[in-house]
Amino acid sequence: MQQMKKSTEIPILMKLIDGALKNSNRDVVTLSHQIHENPEMSGEEFFARQSTIRLLDRYGFNLDATQPEAPTAFSMRKGTGQLVVTLCVEYDALPNIGHACGHNVNAAASVAAAIALSTICDELDITVHVLGTPAEESHGGKIDLLNDGFFSTSHLAMMVHASGQDTVGNSSLALNAWDITYRGKAAHAAAAPELGTNALDAANIAQYAIALARQQLPMKSIISLIVMQAGHSVNVIPDESTLRIEMRAPNIDQLTVINQKVRNCLTAGAIASGCELHIQERGNTFAELRQDSFLSSAYATALSERGRQAVFDSTPIASTDMGNVSLAVPSIHPMIGYDVQSASHHSKEFAFYGTTAQADTAIIDAAYALAGAVVRAATDSHQRTRLLERTEP
Repeated sequence: MQQMKKSTEIPILMKLIDGALKNSNRDVVTLSHQIHENPEMSGEEFFARQSTIRLLDRYGFNLDATQPEAPTAFSMRKGTGQLVVTLCVEYDALPNIGHACGHNVNAAASVAAAIALSTICDELDITVHVLGTPAEESHGGKIDLLNDGFFSTSHLAMMVHASGQDTVGNSSLALNAWDITYRGKAAHAAAAPELGTNALDAANIAQYAIALARQQLPMKSIISLIVMQAGHSVNVIPDESTLRIEMRAPNIDQLTVINQKVRNCLTAGAIASGCELHIQERGNTFAELRQDSFLSSAYATALSERGRQAVFDSTPIASTDMGNVSLAVPSIHPMIGYDVQSASHHSKEFAFYGTTAQADTAIIDAAYALAGAVVRAATDSHQRTRLLERTEP
């Protein structure tokens, strides 16, 4: 391994990062706007994937010999350094409301950081690895990539998430979801109701049992449930009902407890009504997010050089498939803020602010901070050794 830069040279390296960001500013902001103007649902991000690959190719990144099976994922690298830095690019939108979670900003910030870091690969002795990670809003594409070994060479992983404020150190809730089907028997609701087996009754009993069970759940647990359909005609006993259930908890262990309680409630609906119960897992199980403390501090320090003060906050914010990555690889997933006029994530209002001048500035500031975290980790002998010695997932 070549002699590493000393901490006293960090300002010089950051000046190079700043210059690289200025050179690529127009390109990455254009990418953000293009992704925002062409919202694609989870697993359908063909435009975003191709646009990102095309831009990275212009800056000297190469597609890896092995690519993910997911058609809208990709893996690219630049550099041959010992320390492998993985930047996650998520770019899926939401049905009917577009980029209401700001993933165009997320994507562009990771790409900008990757491009900037690639200009000092030799100085840092790093390899910059960029992963296109689709379907965060649905089944969790990062988990598929993790299971398929695309983080196996990573020594650290990072990205930022669009928000209304700058924070670091947040956690997230473990999450999984099920599609539920009750099957009964149809009958005339007036002439022969006794011959029917009512699937709507099963759904009602399950909902009531879950409502009662909530008070015994682990603290900060959340169960969300909707009935997708339960019958089609009022004079016919419903022979099928379908529900969708989403469960969240502070960590995977507590989520397992919730899963069993909910399963018991669903079984109660089946037993009481005489219906058959079918449970289908919906997507991957998301783990809680655990952000690396050194990388978080380094990110915050670099962000302060842009005149921004990130607040340390361990409060769980929704759920993310980056949680699973963080349990396998030292990771950060800070929030980068811009003015959204109090709009909340997953709203049309939040999407509206995704291409403002402030959002564009947030992309570059976040990229600078991500790169700064890498510079500080790569040039700190203790931290570098710690990251290099991580166990593979």
